[in-house]
Amino acid sequence: MITVYYDKDADLNVLSGKTIGMIGYGSQGHAHALNLKDSGQKVVVGLYPESGSRQTAQAAGLEVADVPEVAKIADVLMMVIPDHIQGEIYRAQIAPNLKPGAALMFAHGFSIHYKEVVPPPNVDVMMVAPKAPGHRMREQFIDGIGVPGLLAIHQDATGHAKEIGLAYAKGVGCTRSGVIETTFKDETETDLFGEQTVLCGGITALINTAFETLVEGGYPPEMAYFEVLHEMKLIVDLVQQGGFNYMRYSVSDTAEYGDLTRGPRVIDDHVKQNMKKILAEIQDGTFAKEWITENHEGRPRFRPLREEARHSQIQEVGRELRSMMPWLDPKEV
Repeated sequence: MITVYYDKDADLNVLSGKTIGMIGYGSQGHAHALNLKDSGQKVVVGLYPESGSRQTAQAAGLEVADVPEVAKIADVLMMVIPDHIQGEIYRAQIAPNLKPGAALMFAHGFSIHYKEVVPPPNVDVMMVAPKAPGHRMREQFIDGIGVPGLLAIHQDATGHAKEIGLAYAKGVGCTRSGVIETTFKDETETDLFGEQTVLCGGITALINTAFETLVEGGYPPEMAYFEVLHEMKLIVDLVQQGGFNYMRYSVSDTAEYGDLTRGPRVIDDHVKQNMKKILAEIQDGTFAKEWITENHEGRPRFRPLREEARHSQIQEVGRELRSMMPWLDPKEV
């Protein structure tokens, strides 16, 4: 049975008189910092001297300082910089300055689970992981809702790690919707698996393969785009709202029959076996080592793959079609 915490289980007074350091001010960092500020907390953002985010954070009314200075003064220090640079930044700028008895926090368990960051025994180590992109997290907070989150305690040096973690979760709005207690291991491995096999890797590969199949079959790329990509959101919204049953109730019987009879032919046992291999690579650290090495070597494989994907046919066709639908608020990178 999982344990879920709500507003009534968390006390913001636990953070009273404490300085919260926010290392990073990107998608997650800005949402954490602003939500905490609006919850009445003292927040100082830690950035490197040349960071373009300094002016943005200051314009939002936040105090900004260099990372080592923030590490020195923070009672609670949240790491919201990218996974692949956390270890280097921690070792060089944070570890020599971390206050004994402070709380070192993360929004994702990667660095702790794969030992890119190895904290000293005299600090609390916790994770509060909101289950939404930062901009959505901020929007929900402003609307008085909040997004669900995860809480994990890796190290409880002070005996107060959980109450500090829950107070932080309340400060960013997660306890409004519910915070599930988990572990760094489970959060990290399930998060990576979900990204790679479904949410990012699986869904884009499935859509692109279906698109190519239709185009190679002689159908107009625009028709293929609408059928396999554009309508995806309509189906996913139904699944999110009421699960597979509600989605199948909402579509035609023809679509439901095709779903139940053809879906298992597309996602067959060999796909599941590949998923198991990917999970094993996550569990044994193979993927983490590969990703860290890729960054240390200057991203020689990642950059060409990203460039190729950005100029794929489905992307080019989609750009034209999205420009015809201003109500989508189209975004281009």
